[in-house]
Order: sequence, then C-alpha cells, then structure tokens
Amino acid sequence: MLGWAVLADSVPIYPLYALLFVDSGLSDLQISLLFAIWSAVGVLVEVPSGVVADRFSRRGCLVAGDIIRAVGFAAWVLLPEFAGFAAGFVLWGIGSSLVSGAQEALLYDGLVAAGAREHYAAVNGRVSAAELTSQLPAAAAGTALFSLGGYQLAGWVSVGVALLAALLASRIPEAPRTDEDDDEGEELGYLATLKVGLSEAAARDGARAVLVAVMAVAAFDSVEEYFPLALASWGVPVAWVPVVDLPIVLAGVLGASAAGLVNRLGAGALGALLAVAMLLFGAAGLLAQPVVGVAATAAFYGIYRAVVVVCDARLQDRIASHSRATVTSVAGLGTDVVSFAIYAAWVVGEVPALAALGLLVAAALPRLLRSRPGAPTPGPGSAARR
Repeated sequence: MLGWAVLADSVPIYPLYALLFVDSGLSDLQISLLFAIWSAVGVLVEVPSGVVADRFSRRGCLVAGDIIRAVGFAAWVLLPEFAGFAAGFVLWGIGSSLVSGAQEALLYDGLVAAGAREHYAAVNGRVSAAELTSQLPAAAAGTALFSLGGYQLAGWVSVGVALLAALLASRIPEAPRTDEDDDEGEELGYLATLKVGLSEAAARDGARAVLVAVMAVAAFDSVEEYFPLALASWGVPVAWVPVVDLPIVLAGVLGASAAGLVNRLGAGALGALLAVAMLLFGAAGLLAQPVVGVAATAAFYGIYRAVVVVCDARLQDRIASHSRATVTSVAGLGTDVVSFAIYAAWVVGEVPALAALGLLVAAALPRLLRSRPGAPTPGPGSAARR
C-alpha cells in the first residue's frame, strides 16, 4: 500500500492547481466555491461509496477512484475555466470518496489478519507520511513541467500518474472480513450493509464522540489547498511556490511518521497540542512574511498531521470489520460538511480566521476523545492513549 500511496499523490498539478485557478481569472470566492463543490460531492457520495467498499471490493474502489481522478484532471486541461474546473472537482470528489474509507479499512483489516492490530496508528502514520512525501517529487515535477509546458503539460502528466496509480492499486492484497462480534457482515446486501454501518456509527459505545472528533479535525486537511495562495500572497513568485511549499510538506511527513508516539498521549494533551498548532498557523497569517510564515505553517502542519492520524486510529479501534469502510465514510461525510466552514473562513479572514476556527476544535477535542464505557478494548500498549 505504501507504493500506491506515494504514486497516488505524486501528481504534479497538486501544487499548481490553485494558482491555475487564479491565473485563469477566478476570484477568491470562486475558488472557495470550487472547493465547496468538491466537498458537496463528497457529502452525496461518501457514505454510498463506503457501503460499496464494504459490500464488494475495497481494492476495486481504490482502482476506480484513481481512474475517475484521472478523467477529472483531463477536464481541467481541456476546459480551463470555471465550468471545467467544477467538472474536474466533481470527478475528483467521486474518486476521493471511493478511496476514503476503503483505504483505512483495507489497511486495518490487513493488520488484523497479520495479528498486528495495535500497530495501526504507527503504520497508518507511515502511509500518511508516504502520501505527503510524494508531494516532494510532485513539487519538483510541477516546477519543471510548468517551466517546460505550463499548466497543460503538468495536467496531462497528472492524468498519466493517476492511471498508473490505478494499475498499482489493482495489485494490493485484500484481507477477508472477520469480526469477533458478527461474522455475517460479508453476506449482507447493499441496503443491509448501509443500515448496519449507519447504526454502528450512531449507536456503538464510544464511537459517536470519536466520530465527531475525526470529522472536525480531518476537515482542516482542506487548509492545504490554500497553502499556495498564502505563499503567493506573502510574496513568493508563482513558479517557486511548489518548492517553497516543501518545508511544510516535510513537516507533515515528520508529523505523520510520529503518530505512533503521539498516540500514547491522553485526550487533554492532544487538544493542547492541536491548540499550539493553530496558534502557530494564526501567527503565520498575521505576520505574512515568507520565511517566518513558512516556518510557522510547517510547525502547524506537522503537529496537525500527527493529531489527525491519532484521531482516525481511535475511531478504527471502536468499529467492526464488516462496517469499517461505511463508518469511516460517515466520518468522511461529516468531514466534507465541516469543510464548508473552512472555505467560508478563508473568504472571511484567510489564515487567521482558519486558525481561530481550529482553536474551537482544539478546545472540544479532549471531551470528544475521552473513553466511553463499553468501548472495545484497544490493542496492547494503548491503555494510556485515552
């Protein structure tokens, strides 16, 4: 899965597409509207795609998701205006929804089959780090391709990379679904799988509060889309934005890699850690200086990536195998809904407004992550995590 994770995110248009929108004449409002369309598609497709992954093939969802993303990137190249960008985000939203939930479920159940359930946070942290690491060659490729052939060349290469990722995803092994509490899940039909998954998300002891925590924290992943715009507003030339963004990406890699260690922290410490990250991010926006801004944003992003992986791990500990992709997709649905607040905050006050919203989430995090009676017992060595 590590190889697929690296290739799937090694897309050279990633560090450039927000700038493509600006250079195509779109306003801040139109750009945020595009991101809102992206999230709206997730709201509609997220849970059904998770049910498909639970009912049929999680690996198949990864393959389909990458192919659909490739078509979306092609739409950006062929129709570089608001309508084309919107069509591309619709397709990207569908592709991302197919991957969301299926990826975590495939990994978690694979570790269960290998007798290594307790290592999920550390392993998923490494997968997240690999995904972020892939942005390094993507940034280098984006800079080189932009210099050689502009946004069009970067876009077509991105189409090819997404198709290669689909090919690699088809080779990922898929573990059988097994549950201690229910071994009938694999036999359920689509509607029954949906009903069981939604019921588990709503009623399973210990899952609801952690589900809300994942929704709120994971929504801030959307701020990554604004990093290029922030860097450009701080005076960084467009051609150099992908390179200047690298320290932020590297910090995210380190943070995700450290998730196994951060997973030992209690709920209160995690909330405090996220609050520190948001304060640093807000300071970066207020100072609006390239060097200081990049350093503070990098520190924010590294801490954030660790916290979001830990929140996901604590959710996975509380849900059953046969509903894993569905429940994780419910979290993705909530994440997409909360993301609308992220987009609105950017329009209202850019980085400082995003940081202020993040402080509210940090304040609520300790209560949401606290253990609940009857929650499934986590793996060895994790008793202190909550």
